[in-house]
Amino acid sequence: MGEPRVIPREYHDHLPSTQTRAVELVRAGAPEGTRVVAGAQAAGRGRLDHRWDSPPGGLYLSVAIRLPPAHPTLFPIALGTALAEELRDRFSAPLRLKWPNDLVVVEGRHVVRKLAGVLVDRVPSPGGGEMAVAGVGVNVGVPSESPPPELAGRVAWLSEFAAQPPKLRDVEECVVAAAFEAAHSLARPEAVEAVRARCRASLFGVGRTATVDGHLRGTIHALGDEGELWIVTDDDRVAVTAGDLKIEELS
Repeated sequence: MGEPRVIPREYHDHLPSTQTRAVELVRAGAPEGTRVVAGAQAAGRGRLDHRWDSPPGGLYLSVAIRLPPAHPTLFPIALGTALAEELRDRFSAPLRLKWPNDLVVVEGRHVVRKLAGVLVDRVPSPGGGEMAVAGVGVNVGVPSESPPPELAGRVAWLSEFAAQPPKLRDVEECVVAAAFEAAHSLARPEAVEAVRARCRASLFGVGRTATVDGHLRGTIHALGDEGELWIVTDDDRVAVTAGDLKIEELS
């Protein structure tokens, strides 16, 4: 028998972006499961090139996953849902999914605080097909320095809910497990409907008024079969596949 295959794991105390580094590795032929972890990032990014604050004490991770061929656009939603479930089960964090990529703690009608974010880049693999590079940032422990004033009351940390201070390596394993679980479930036709049901149950904001990219305004109606968000406007029903969603009651 041959030697067991070693899956690369890179750790950096400081890195501009785990996502940028992981994409480079995948383009160079890195195998599924390759992960890049940083203790802090100088140029962390979320969707739509939004900046992701990355101080020490959080988990910043990007992992390469073979993209499910049948339902690729549902994968980021499925990953967010699976991660919300993992963090709830392991650390008692009461998380919901705010479409399309934020994990939030909902407190009452008007207070929603972000605890984690997901970013998925699709990257051609030299071996054929596409790989998903799933970047995840999780606010684990409260940073030593106060967050910027604009984030006051808008962010949450895993340590608020866990009985014991969460270890970064344990949170890392939750993220990787969620990524593989989401991808493997979507690759099994018999499991896809169950994934959709879990995503819909996790979705936050149904029935609330929201805008997308500052112009489309309506009521959040439902999550579609492939991860799109259905918005009901005054005279139409629109499927949104990408955009910056703002829920008006939270503004």
